Amino acid sequence: QVQLVESGGGLVQPGGSLRLSCAASGRSFTTNPMGWFRQAPGKDREFVAIINWSGGTYYVDSVKGRFTISRDNAQNTVNLQMNSLKPEDTAVYYCAASSGSYRGTFPTSRYQYQYWGQGTQVTVSS
Repeated sequence: QVQLVESGGGLVQPGGSLRLSCAASGRSFTTNPMGWFRQAPGKDREFVAIINWSGGTYYVDSVKGRFTISRDNAQNTVNLQMNSLKPEDTAVYYCAASSGSYRGTFPTSRYQYQYWGQGTQVTVSS
């Protein structure tokens, strides 16, 4: 059974930092893209960041320069370092992994990901 388990969420003041981690078990995703999505209350789940099999990354414009996604294939984990956090970053953050290869592209639609974590709350407030 494939499982993705996120950790690292919490409450942080504006301008602060958090590091989210996602540990995958049940299968290896070393040749597949992994990403982070988020969902704020009353809004759709939106793409945040993706890292592909070769380490290439892509971000939604609103987090570029502030967030960094990374992966450790040996540990089957993906991380999201979030700096300069803003109140509008408040959401439940979900780790996702795709069973597709998507070589040469960056899948940003939630429907391109088959495996999801349970989510971790990030709240940015003073």
